[in-house]
Amino acid sequence: MMFWYGNGMSGWGYVLMSVSMVLFWALVIAGVIALVRYLGRSSQHTRDSGTTHPAPEQVLAERFARGDIDDEEYRRRLETLRADARTP
Repeated sequence: MMFWYGNGMSGWGYVLMSVSMVLFWALVIAGVIALVRYLGRSSQHTRDSGTTHPAPEQVLAERFARGDIDDEEYRRRLETLRADARTP
């Protein structure tokens, strides 16, 4: 006893089945990629939260090395930083 009409699905049935299968697997793959990116980003965020900032004297030395400030300004600012560090 046969419950289908004719030889089974028509051409449109095969097209609809193929398109829906491709969409299903595309959604599954996109979901896996989104999950991996989310988990990778959250673990990277927790690692970066413990970073320390460079000391003010180090920042000043880097600016002097790049040529942003001249020798006189470097010495003046360095004296100011060290004087502020000595005061309680």
